Amino acid sequence: MASGTIRYWAAAKAAAGTAEEPYEAGTLADALRSARETHAGRPEFARVLLRCSFLVDGDPVGARAHDAVQLSEGGTVEVLPPFAGGAR
Repeated sequence: MASGTIRYWAAAKAAAGTAEEPYEAGTLADALRSARETHAGRPEFARVLLRCSFLVDGDPVGARAHDAVQLSEGGTVEVLPPFAGGAR
């Protein structure tokens, strides 16, 4: 099991009610399960997570299974909801 930080951005930050929080988990799936439990009183949080993409220590998770993504000691998970806008 590793300890690190989950950082929430934009709609994920609003749904969580915090910009960041610690994790203690072995995999991304474990960290997200724990975060869902922590924020169980905020139903929008779980809905937002379904639309998010994730970076683990700066690397995009992409389509990899979350239970296959190992977390590192002192690592960072970035939770990125879809952003509006962009180049035209």
